[in-house]
Amino acid sequence: MDPLRSISSIAASGMLAQSHRLKVTAENVANANSTGNTPGEEPYRRKTVTFAEMVDRVTGASLVQVSEIGRDQSEFPLRYDPAHPAADENGYVQTPNVSSIVEMNNMREAARSYEANMNMFEAARNMRRQMLDLLR
Repeated sequence: MDPLRSISSIAASGMLAQSHRLKVTAENVANANSTGNTPGEEPYRRKTVTFAEMVDRVTGASLVQVSEIGRDQSEFPLRYDPAHPAADENGYVQTPNVSSIVEMNNMREAARSYEANMNMFEAARNMRRQMLDLLR
């Protein structure tokens, strides 16, 4: 078992998982202001990412993977806008259950985790290069 290969596999799985998380977060932010077009039609529902552990059979390393992209089942906030085409009989429009603050924090955390995994991948590559230099 090559420990440097294990490090690279772990880091690569972390980068892949965090890139999926960034994509989902970006989709949530992009749809934060969308609403339905008709009364009773639901607006965009926030997506969530769930990770799971898997074991690499070749290296025996514990890796991370996206196990599920789910939907946040929290209530939709209501906004009073009687002129909106999706307004109900009382003039309220359902808005997406996306909080820009939460999504920005998720994006920052995913970007930092991605960067940490990338640094780990680079460190393994540098160790591999130094080992080959020593063997020459």
